[in-house]
Amino acid sequence: MSVFLDTSALYAVLDADDAEHGRAAQTWSDLLTGDEGLIVSNSILVELLALVQRRLGMVAVRALADDVLPALEVEFATPEDHHAALAALCIADRRSLSFVDCSSFQVMRRLGLRRVFAFDRHFGEQGFEVLPQ
Repeated sequence: MSVFLDTSALYAVLDADDAEHGRAAQTWSDLLTGDEGLIVSNSILVELLALVQRRLGMVAVRALADDVLPALEVEFATPEDHHAALAALCIADRRSLSFVDCSSFQVMRRLGLRRVFAFDRHFGEQGFEVLPQ
């Protein structure tokens, strides 16, 4: 079984000043020592790299590239995922729900993933099991 990783959780792992850093670091440690695959989408990586670069700087980007990314399996969204995510975003008609969120939900469903490491409430609203609990 695998776990999907969201920007909110990965960012909290990297930023010691993040309000969720303690819980994120513990969950990250548990995931790394477990036997589950760690899956991230290419959209999450784009969002995460931009956020880390802007907020934490290039030293943090290098740490992400050297220390975190090697542990992850990157799943690229298909054209069908992209179109389904855009349709879901338009149907939801909510400013707080992002295209990256909708793309993540679509990729997770396509892969049959039920668990996600995230601090974004939208995953729970979509019926996914959110870590940490």
